[in-house]
Amino acid sequence: MDLLGTEKALHQKGYQKIACIDEVGRGCLCGPVTAAAVILPEGMLLEGVRDSKKLSPKKRETLYKVIEEKALAIGIGEVSPEEIDEINIKNATKKAMLLAIENLRTPAGEKVVPDYLLIDAETLNTPLPQEGILQGDGKVQGIAAASIIAKVSRDRLLVELGEKYPEYGLEKHKGYGTKIHREALEKFGPTGIHRKSFLTKMVLPKPGVGANHGS
Repeated sequence: MDLLGTEKALHQKGYQKIACIDEVGRGCLCGPVTAAAVILPEGMLLEGVRDSKKLSPKKRETLYKVIEEKALAIGIGEVSPEEIDEINIKNATKKAMLLAIENLRTPAGEKVVPDYLLIDAETLNTPLPQEGILQGDGKVQGIAAASIIAKVSRDRLLVELGEKYPEYGLEKHKGYGTKIHREALEKFGPTGIHRKSFLTKMVLPKPGVGANHGS
């Protein structure tokens, strides 16, 4: 598959700053939903860049550095667990994507406004021309790059949160609903970083039972 084909066609139409957007953490029980926007140089093929879910953590970290070095601009957007509970995960995902676009910066820190958006499986409320592509992280190199940036950024945060909340094993599962995570929730209850709207079907102890439950 030509991972540059979609972007190449847009460049031929005159678009120069094509931002590719993806998110991670949508299905997690805790932590933010994180989105990334990436603008890559025209025609640059980055070897090994593919859907972040198909890469090992070590490979993602390596490619993160490559993308960070080569990208014309990168932006990150996060929406907190509290806001996810307030506005629901779909709206939170779209907000994180819009924040990532708003936060696009060059390596020198200069703000960049894209002229076209390629988004993984979403459309956004913005006047910018856009296209949502199902399974875009497997079809468009820029979206795959965004998936790697989002995944590594969020994973690093969850490792830090794992140090604050050691009972939950966050550094291992990154907030997803694994057996270890669910057993910890049943034993200790939710923390300030858990998405309460995602836990409604679980019978849990009240916050504060046996663990440090600050925000």
